Amino acid sequence: MKTTKRERVISALNHKDTDIVPYDFGFTSQSHMRMVEFSGDPNYGSNSGYHISQYQYWGWPTELPGQPELFLDDFGVTWDRSGADKDIGVIQTPLIPDIENHNYTAPSIDEQRLRKEMEELMLSRDDRFVFAGIGFSVFERIWSLCGMENTLMGMMTNAKEVDDLLDIIVDRNLKILDIMLEYDIDGVYFGDDWGQQKGMIMGPVHWRRFIKPQMKRMYERVKQADKFIALHSCGDIGEVFADLIEIGLDCYQTFQPEIYDIETVKREYGAHLSFWGGISTQQLLPVATPEGVRDETIRIMKIMSKNGGFIAAPTHAIPQDVPPENIEAMIDVFMNQDKYM
Repeated sequence: MKTTKRERVISALNHKDTDIVPYDFGFTSQSHMRMVEFSGDPNYGSNSGYHISQYQYWGWPTELPGQPELFLDDFGVTWDRSGADKDIGVIQTPLIPDIENHNYTAPSIDEQRLRKEMEELMLSRDDRFVFAGIGFSVFERIWSLCGMENTLMGMMTNAKEVDDLLDIIVDRNLKILDIMLEYDIDGVYFGDDWGQQKGMIMGPVHWRRFIKPQMKRMYERVKQADKFIALHSCGDIGEVFADLIEIGLDCYQTFQPEIYDIETVKREYGAHLSFWGGISTQQLLPVATPEGVRDETIRIMKIMSKNGGFIAAPTHAIPQDVPPENIEAMIDVFMNQDKYM
């Protein structure tokens, strides 16, 4: 009997060897347009055998009338996409400039829209593994409301107010999770960037004080439904891998090889944590030759897929500075593992 993509991902997440390494990839909007132009295929990538279907809620930004590069999200935050980042942007002005005296309340949830998008996800699943997710889930949400500097200073000077805001954010997330978990998904994906190129933005002490308890609340809700948990977090968060395993994380996504010694991480954590990513969008895909991309993709897949626990993918949505030939070289390895592996 033929193995489905869903079965292959589940086996990998359960640390079992698979017939081929499951793989996935995504594009920024600009990168995808470039690949459409390069290939002449308006649905570029749709027939590449990728293994994961996913939907991520992060606030439904809506374009402001007459201001095509400004987007207002559900939380009241305005995002400016006039710069290089056309998919998310940067916050225009902190909505909560004074954490100590805030009176913020969570916005209502558009349940009808959420259910409609979950139903569309179910229809698109085919035989793939399905993640539903919440982006900007905890730390990213509070700094998008308050500003990065105010949030980090608040952890030092206004712990109670930071806790109160995080409770508001996560209480709302739990309501969203309860709706998502009514559907036949395989796992839940949380997006929350904590890392820098070296070390964590808030450090492990403050992460354990403020962020870990909130992640644990959400992870417990997902585990009650017997679903897998994945975390997207850019940068170096190796200091808290053990904490994440402790509270129930199954799969860490981004996993940048320019940050981590991949052989060491696989050896130390590979029995308890799966990894999703590994193909660098920072120091490989934009700058290597196609042959270099092909060789490095093969090397990483061979190391990381031993005894399962790996989903091969770029470390982030592929940015616009990656040459199309390099994208095709990576996907060639993914699709033709019998030839390369």
